[in-house]
Amino acid sequence: MGRRTLVAAQTVLLASSLAVVALTSRAADWQPAELVVLLAALAVASDATAIETASMRLTGSFIALVLAMVLLGPAPAVAIGLLTVATDARRLRGKPALLLANASTFTTFPLAGGLAARALGLGDADELTLALGVAGIYVGVNLLNFLLIAVPHIWTDGVPLGRSMRTILLPLAPSEAMACALTVLTAATYQAVGLPALVAVLAALFLFQVLTRELLLSQDRAEQLQARSTQLASLQVGVLAALVQTLSLRDRMTARHSAAVARYARAIAEEIGCDAAEQELVHTAGLLHDIGKFAFPDRILLANRKLDEDDWKIVRTHPYQGARLVRRINGYGPVAEIILAHHERIDGRGYPRGLTGEQIPLLSRMISIADTYDVMTARDSYRDPVSQAEAIAELRRVSGAQLDGELVEAFIRIVERSGLQFQHTTDADFERELDFDARVRGYALPQAA
Repeated sequence: MGRRTLVAAQTVLLASSLAVVALTSRAADWQPAELVVLLAALAVASDATAIETASMRLTGSFIALVLAMVLLGPAPAVAIGLLTVATDARRLRGKPALLLANASTFTTFPLAGGLAARALGLGDADELTLALGVAGIYVGVNLLNFLLIAVPHIWTDGVPLGRSMRTILLPLAPSEAMACALTVLTAATYQAVGLPALVAVLAALFLFQVLTRELLLSQDRAEQLQARSTQLASLQVGVLAALVQTLSLRDRMTARHSAAVARYARAIAEEIGCDAAEQELVHTAGLLHDIGKFAFPDRILLANRKLDEDDWKIVRTHPYQGARLVRRINGYGPVAEIILAHHERIDGRGYPRGLTGEQIPLLSRMISIADTYDVMTARDSYRDPVSQAEAIAELRRVSGAQLDGELVEAFIRIVERSGLQFQHTTDADFERELDFDARVRGYALPQAA
């Protein structure tokens, strides 16, 4: 009786959701058609490379569905959801009850999220409203999706809801938090740049799922999922590296500048005797120190004019925005702290917190020097580059006020002794510093005890 009642309830839910879709669908929801096709392709491809465990099936199609809810509307989101169910039908051959459950679930939560996005007016929202709205919808539909799956198990099998949350939701919380952040970033990228850059970001998201799948398949998947959750979250640094590459599609100057800062900062750390872990930490922070600029509007990121005060208010948020994004990754709190403080000044006139002297993290002070030097000497900078000698003179002029004096002298010793430099006019140095493949391998391989 219980299972028949459940089937009837799921049938009613499916039919009701489809009726609401028919009543609320708009022709404008299906435009641009290229975006509909792109998100549908991402959903199907992600579902085809789903991660199987003993208790669940993980797929990146959820990100594509949330993007469809926000960027298109409820009807396209439901259509893409049902397309993933149809694609998965072969795997569920002979299990009609499970196929019905999937169909009702992948109709209901995309409909709810799409209607919520429409009610919030996210299509025409400003950047902050869009970010908060997308994050709220992601969390809300994620919880609704979980309940639509968990409640039937409670009903038919007596599985307690609390146990389901502990064994399914909590182990995946770090990964879901990062996926939520990337979904927000992707929506903001589309709003600011349009379809071309969105293609690159979605490719990075798909790459993340492939890498995650390979990591889980190398483990005893069911028993090890929770124990490996920290490493699973750490793997997402590969996605951040991919986002630096994506940023280079939109603003090559900022991306190459980040790679140069990483090289110079590591050299300073090595010069003053930091250990290998600290050198890698400051290098990673250097690569990501400007990641908060990713969602800047083009009028700021690509400006060829003097910025006004309103523009500068936005610019000064990028250390905080970047730190907030990176902090979502388990184990990357130290990187986030370095990013947050990289525009502080020794004299306390920096931002965002006005720290002074040794209140500023040591590695942040290194990045400040590397940042200042590269802005002055880069040949693809917004301003005309100066010579090495002129840059050194300027570093010494602001030493003790803007920059740490001892670290400035350490950096000058390196430059004068080794001729340390970064080639901005080709991709070779950029790719060498990013070293995406090595970073992914490093996090994907099991760590020594």
